Amino acid sequence: MEKMRCSWGNSKNPRYKKYHDEEWGKLNLDATYLYEMLVLESFQSGLSWETILNKRENFRKAFANFDYHKVAKFNEADFEKLMQDKGIIRNRLKINAAINNAKVLVKLENNNQTFKQILTKFIPETINHHPKKMEDVPASNELSNQISKEMKNLGFKFVGSITIYSFLQAVGLINDHIENCSFKNGEL
Repeated sequence: MEKMRCSWGNSKNPRYKKYHDEEWGKLNLDATYLYEMLVLESFQSGLSWETILNKRENFRKAFANFDYHKVAKFNEADFEKLMQDKGIIRNRLKINAAINNAKVLVKLENNNQTFKQILTKFIPETINHHPKKMEDVPASNELSNQISKEMKNLGFKFVGSITIYSFLQAVGLINDHIENCSFKNGEL
């Protein structure tokens, strides 16, 4: 039996298809994964998600396996090394944001708070939308506006509402798989 996918999940790119089938819309609130997706979604701004997925392993290597405790300690030399790394997107503002956001996560932990707690305060369990086609999926909504505002108030950078909506989809707090997608309910 042929598996049905969201239109974007039918890519010929195996990384893209694997991401659709195995990650997107599937709840994962592991702290390292949350940071990874925040970094990748922030870097995606203005670019295609396929570009980011193709460079994902390079990002993983460049950002210490997305260990935000390590990234929070990056200094000017580490920053310059990232700016020279042809395997990632070399955007000064996005690199600064990734390092800054790691520092914010550590600061939260030092105050007995976690990124997961902040997110689940707004979304205690996965929100399952029921789009018939991908055109029915919004780029942002009032919830992503609220979370974006809260995150900016906490000191996060590059966390606009559209980026946050995509992030919420990526980590499975919002499930926007189309209704007839075989992967909507995580059964496959």
